[in-house]
Amino acid sequence: MGIKKVVLAYSGGLDTSVAIPWLKDQFGCEVICFAADLGQNEELNGLEERSKKAGASKIYIKDLQKEFVDDYVFPTLKAGAVYEGKYLLGTSFARPLIAKYLVEIAEAEGADAVAHGATGKGNDQVRFDVSVQALNPDLKVIAPWRNWDIQSREDAINYALARGVEVPVAKDRPYSMDRNIWHLSHEGVDLENPANEPPGDVLLLITPPEKAPDEPTYVEIGFEQGVPCSLNGKKTDGVTLLTELNRIAGANGVGIVDMVENRLVGMKSRGVYENPGGAVLYYAHRELEYLTLDRNTLHFKETVALRFAELVYDGLWFSPLREALSAFVDETQKTVTGNVRLKLYKGNCTPAGATSPYSLYHEGFATFGRFELYNHKDAQGFINLFGLPLKVRAMMKKRAGLK
Repeated sequence: MGIKKVVLAYSGGLDTSVAIPWLKDQFGCEVICFAADLGQNEELNGLEERSKKAGASKIYIKDLQKEFVDDYVFPTLKAGAVYEGKYLLGTSFARPLIAKYLVEIAEAEGADAVAHGATGKGNDQVRFDVSVQALNPDLKVIAPWRNWDIQSREDAINYALARGVEVPVAKDRPYSMDRNIWHLSHEGVDLENPANEPPGDVLLLITPPEKAPDEPTYVEIGFEQGVPCSLNGKKTDGVTLLTELNRIAGANGVGIVDMVENRLVGMKSRGVYENPGGAVLYYAHRELEYLTLDRNTLHFKETVALRFAELVYDGLWFSPLREALSAFVDETQKTVTGNVRLKLYKGNCTPAGATSPYSLYHEGFATFGRFELYNHKDAQGFINLFGLPLKVRAMMKKRAGLK
């Protein structure tokens, strides 16, 4: 392939640690690592030292939390996009951002290719590959899992040890996990059987609901044009807001998702996701839209949300359709401004009031009191016209002797 220099998306885990010597063995190339700080916290510790010991010539570590939240998380939140009714897309919209910087670094370093540690059975390989293709079609994409002879975790460990590569193996946490400021996912081992209830020690961010406080916690979230901008009356940036909301909601057992999802590559997989802050933001945003969007826009936006979620899940963030749908969403969000109060209690998130200067709710129309603005007599003509097609059809059936 004539590969002289590769930029590798590096997490410091087993797969990407092994990928460094494998790329050098396979192509005799220089390997430059890139790690995106999306809020993994302690997982970033020691990455520079480990990557160098594994054979990388250089590593870039970039704090992308603000860009991630502002340009990927919140646009998806505004769309109301949820994959298959449950998954809040925590891994899905992180991959195109990582791919964006893989491409930028590859261009700056004069690399021939980029590489990632996604497996040949998952969705991430698609998300990385198509994102790179959309941003720089001249770059080659190398996915070691689709090419090497390593077939198992044990094979990978032995490969690394044979080359003197130190790999982190957390024997007490056997699950495959992906973490960022938006979520934490768990897959594998006993979770692979959908009949198994997740063990009590799976959750790392969320207190099990039965162990959550016996008194509810109230939170108030402020929005400006669909974007969360304040928490409990205090204006704040997205990263700070989400970090604090993760703590509050997690302590109250909110945000656990257990689902069997349809992967893009054709198989079903079972995962347990922790989305404490995200779950609350989705709920609050939806409550504000109930108050501020008209019926036709709200209902059509639900259709858009489904398609938006599929595009993000499938790795098509940089597609023309996703960009066009975001333009539609932004137009709908111009009046989605206001405050939503929620009650968090033992895993539940329930509404406790919402206000907006653009509220379409009018007590004069909705009340049954004497000062109503709605004239009951107007309903008769409307109903006659609304039901006219059904009435005409019934007359036809009677005339034709049909039942």
